[in-house]
Amino acid sequence: MEEESILIVGTGAMACLFASRLSAAGVRVTMLGTWSEGLRALRSGGVRVVDGAGGEEAFAVEVASSPSDCSNARLALVLVKAWQTERAARQLAHCLAVDGVALTLQNGLGNREMLAAALGEERAALGVTTSGATLLGPGRVRPGGEGIVSLGEHPRLGEMIDLLRRAGFEVQVVADADSLLWSKLVINAAINPLGALLRCPNGELVGRPSARALLGLAAGEAAEVAAALGRKLTYTDPVATVETVAERTASNRCSMLQDVARGAPTEIDAINGAIVAAGEEQGVATAVNRTLWLLVRALGEGAS
Repeated sequence: MEEESILIVGTGAMACLFASRLSAAGVRVTMLGTWSEGLRALRSGGVRVVDGAGGEEAFAVEVASSPSDCSNARLALVLVKAWQTERAARQLAHCLAVDGVALTLQNGLGNREMLAAALGEERAALGVTTSGATLLGPGRVRPGGEGIVSLGEHPRLGEMIDLLRRAGFEVQVVADADSLLWSKLVINAAINPLGALLRCPNGELVGRPSARALLGLAAGEAAEVAAALGRKLTYTDPVATVETVAERTASNRCSMLQDVARGAPTEIDAINGAIVAAGEEQGVATAVNRTLWLLVRALGEGAS
């Protein structure tokens, strides 16, 4: 019987989270990346997961720095930053099997489209997750709260769904992938920029009255843009939903905060910037999202 295996493109927080849980479930995991320090740590010690009490457990993974090291992969999870998707798509064009599928669980708009352009529609699938994780160092991660993995319907995702469920993820399949993406985007547009700007974990965003008000305003604007585009969200109350997600991942330092803290590029253009652009096209005002977008961009400009 052929060993079950999966390729994870990326070596950051979410890549390490998914890699650890799949490895624990007996799946052979290969992580493809370009971050040399992260690759060295993963190669020598595996993915190290730190729990809330400070305990640490290691999970074995294989490591690849080139597509030639992981050729003919049938299942791939894309968990790089949105600004790295084009590179990931080029890598997968060289190592994804003809009958394979690459699933993006990334933040922001346009990732699936980049994958489809390089791989073909039949090999690109869209999903989102509300799980969180904080990268404590190369190959070292702390889970930030349980979430749901939501996937758009795709004929090649059956085995991927089975593996994710075996790894303990709650997986749901929805018919409208674009609405699925916007449902996550609304949440990200509120939590990520505010977490980055206020330098605080998700839970504090609902504990500070002014921050909580901004969460609601940003989510409400994004939901209005989604409605103008005809995207039906997977929830009825965007404000209550974003507050619930922030509470559920209270200890998590969102990915944008992690990026800002280490002086790395953020996904702000693919999140709030994309909402502003769509709002302009649809005639929907997005003053709060525009302000958050420009403020986070200004952080990056100050660090350069």
